[in-house]
Amino acid sequence: MANSYKYKGAAIASTSQTSILTAGTDETIIIKSIIVTNNTANTPTVSLDITDSSASATYKILNTKALSANNSVEILSAPLILETSDILKATISSTDSIHINLSYLIITWLNKYLYLLTKLNKYGQ
Repeated sequence: MANSYKYKGAAIASTSQTSILTAGTDETIIIKSIIVTNNTANTPTVSLDITDSSASATYKILNTKALSANNSVEILSAPLILETSDILKATISSTDSIHINLSYLIITWLNKYLYLLTKLNKYGQ
């Protein structure tokens, strides 16, 4: 199976923390873009967290970012990595209509293994 480029959109209208994307078994996900769109005239805030399953901990990557009315913002300035079972979660401050748009690459364990094999063969090892 080849690496898979994906898009995922999520509409959030709840103040409860919401899981947006979870890396599956034997997957690594490289998130290239997170665009958050506020579809209202209000100015809610958004927070993003990563649950790192290997560390059994949750880390905040964006803390209460104010969203301008009827506007979009790119959140990432560098790629964000999710390993097996890691979860990207979002929380908004009100029940306004927020859209979160992700562009990402899924790398499966098989692809990582095949990549390493081609590198080893390339260098005669």
